[in-house]
Amino acid sequence: MSTTTLVRREQPLCSDYDVAMLDLDGVVYIGGAPVEHVDRHLAQVRQAGMRLAFITNNAARSPQEVAAHLSGLGVPASAADVVTSAQAAAGMAVARFGTGARIGWVGGPGLEWALLDAGLVLTDPDDDPAAIVTGYGPEVPWSRIMRAAVAVRDGVPWIASNTDATIPTPYGVAPGHGALVDLIAVFAGVRPDVAGKPARPLLDETVQRAGAQRPLMVGDRLDTDIEGGRNAGLDTLLVLTGVTGLQELVGARPRERPTYLSRGLDGLLTAHPGVEESSGAWTVGGWSARCVDGELQVHGDGGGDDWWRAVAAGAWAYADQAGQVVEIARLVIPEVAALAR
Repeated sequence: MSTTTLVRREQPLCSDYDVAMLDLDGVVYIGGAPVEHVDRHLAQVRQAGMRLAFITNNAARSPQEVAAHLSGLGVPASAADVVTSAQAAAGMAVARFGTGARIGWVGGPGLEWALLDAGLVLTDPDDDPAAIVTGYGPEVPWSRIMRAAVAVRDGVPWIASNTDATIPTPYGVAPGHGALVDLIAVFAGVRPDVAGKPARPLLDETVQRAGAQRPLMVGDRLDTDIEGGRNAGLDTLLVLTGVTGLQELVGARPRERPTYLSRGLDGLLTAHPGVEESSGAWTVGGWSARCVDGELQVHGDGGGDDWWRAVAAGAWAYADQAGQVVEIARLVIPEVAALAR
């Protein structure tokens, strides 16, 4: 996996990888609505022989609920196709403490279901548990959080489903489970073992459940999906339908840089050209990107995906050489403004 520029792939990704491990929010849907053309693109991917696994840091919903949501959006899925951070956290607890271990849990129905499904025994956080396992749950009483925090402070091992700082809600971006993790950690003076991205357990759990031999991690977020894929030794595809925009892309740290890049999931259905460097310019598909006095300049004419690839390659090369993020204030010129949204 390259950390400097994007990788060439002469065959469509759906031909060279056997399972697409798809993040959900920002990749398959945004809030409750499907990403444009997602049903058609994923149907074509499946027709080409690539299997789909849906992977989420959200521990609040069970796989059955997630599968029902996907099917309602025109993306047929079963519970077996879905892996949540709650399931990965339950797997960590079983591996460490064994089936039948008593777990003090703090979270929502998705976490409760995953722990029971793994053969663990649920108990209150202050009822002599073998471990505390926490996950997102908007209805969790404050008294339960306090009891879990005291148990962790007193030495009970702690597993967290994820550390996402924020979550999207109908009323705007709100604190995620990571906010609760930070609260307990400050009080108790310890950090948990983490199941969700960018940590490996959720991705390893997905590879195992899907029986993947050559999986590809697909996501919209650099610091969870892409970094998580790299942590698990997986090739990655970044799509630009979610939270990553121009500023985030050019500022990507080496561990956050994807193997491949496309604006949408149709990138699974295509080959990916290499980005070539010559005399300080990075070229692909008719576009050429070059840094001049710390400012990235892009010239040429071509497709939208290749514009983004040239920008990424030029910006990352400059960052690696100069040790700072390239200036993009005047990057988007009128004739390519539509491509750079």
